[in-house]
Amino acid sequence: MDSFQNAYLLLKDVTKEEAAFLQQVTSDLTETQHQYFFIIYSAKRKSANDILLFTLIGFVGFAGIQRFMTGQIGLGILYVFTAGLCWIGTIVDLVNHKTLANEFNQKMAWESYKIAKMGTA
Repeated sequence: MDSFQNAYLLLKDVTKEEAAFLQQVTSDLTETQHQYFFIIYSAKRKSANDILLFTLIGFVGFAGIQRFMTGQIGLGILYVFTAGLCWIGTIVDLVNHKTLANEFNQKMAWESYKIAKMGTA
């Protein structure tokens, strides 16, 4: 299992906290399930830098892209029609971009875990 503990650190812009969370979530997976989890999770996760970039785009163009990226469709639509809640919501998202990415990635980790457990039983 050590190979996957190190593999989590190879993900784009992963933090030590995220890697520790992933190790905790996947502690009971077999080697095959770990491989399956890693493939699924690495495709679904979002980098905090990507969230930051798309939030910045909200200032000059299309507000709310970051909310669509994280699966928050209702807030994304609200941001589109209110210019990012008059840019206040966009500014808050700029400050909290790491939290947005972390919350999304934790949801994707649990979802990937469930798929890995079911897919390779």
